[in-house]
Amino acid sequence: MKRLAKVLMDGGSSLNIMYAKTLDAIGIDRSCIRPSGAPFHGIVLGKQAIPLGQIDMSVTFGDPTNYRMETLTFEVVGFHGSYRTILGRLCYRKFMVVPNYTYLKLKMPGSHGVITIGSYFQCAYQCEVESYELISAIVSSEELAVIREETAEEAPDSK
Repeated sequence: MKRLAKVLMDGGSSLNIMYAKTLDAIGIDRSCIRPSGAPFHGIVLGKQAIPLGQIDMSVTFGDPTNYRMETLTFEVVGFHGSYRTILGRLCYRKFMVVPNYTYLKLKMPGSHGVITIGSYFQCAYQCEVESYELISAIVSSEELAVIREETAEEAPDSK
């Protein structure tokens, strides 16, 4: 059993996403990944993402006295992100999660009452900063490639 911090609960996403780097970090062999159906959109702005495949994993919220465990299917992706994994609406539905975005809390039924999962503003802010820096680097590299391409087209022939 591994505990993951920096997990994004994204009620706007229809996918559960796990980064290949996270899969490696928790010691799961990539041979466990099965082929996936199709690419998806909306994760990498303006581009389609092609997953490496899918994997089913048990996910547990709570502690040994009051917990909830379900098996979720994750799309495994090969690009980087500022989170370890993203849990979408499929997770919300399976765990019957009720989010409170104001207080960064999630509530769900557990074996012995309500399980409340919280976050810290500072941790959420740090993840957003990392996300911004990652996106800025990607956009800058794409813009640099376009500038180089345009410059090469406009440059006089050296012959």
